[in-house]
Amino acid sequence: MEKIKPCNSYIGRPAGTEMLRLADGRSALKVYFIDIPGRSTPERFEWDRCGRPRAGLVEALAGAGVEGIGFVTAFPHITKVFRFGPNPETVLHVRAYRTEDLADLPLERGEGYVEFACLAEAIIAAEEYRFWAAARSVAEYLDRWCDWPESPIVDHGKLGRHFAG
Repeated sequence: MEKIKPCNSYIGRPAGTEMLRLADGRSALKVYFIDIPGRSTPERFEWDRCGRPRAGLVEALAGAGVEGIGFVTAFPHITKVFRFGPNPETVLHVRAYRTEDLADLPLERGEGYVEFACLAEAIIAAEEYRFWAAARSVAEYLDRWCDWPESPIVDHGKLGRHFAG
């Protein structure tokens, strides 16, 4: 196992939603805006303090070539597009972008692993997947939104302590 590095504290907090309907007339993505409050650089992790409007990201995504049906998790520093794959549609595909300019962000994290999600994204992804599984149509799926609570990780150093001792 690679060396465990210290990480920041984590509290995921809802910061708004918006529907993104794309110009192709078929693609639609539910956008979930997420804050991580309590960090030393709040302008990097909180929407109301980052200096960029949420609507600006939605407009940029519309012009960035994303397509399909799914959802977006948008932080001021990273945005991920989760879509139900065209082959097979029972699998979620994910792609990451730097929120500021929508430059691609790699999700490789070492030793052959890739990042899936932080806690807020995992909560949203689980609920969105359940909505997808239960829906009889895309319209029915798009009508449901995840209502998730502020979600803290109470101890962000336990893995390091576990492998250190």
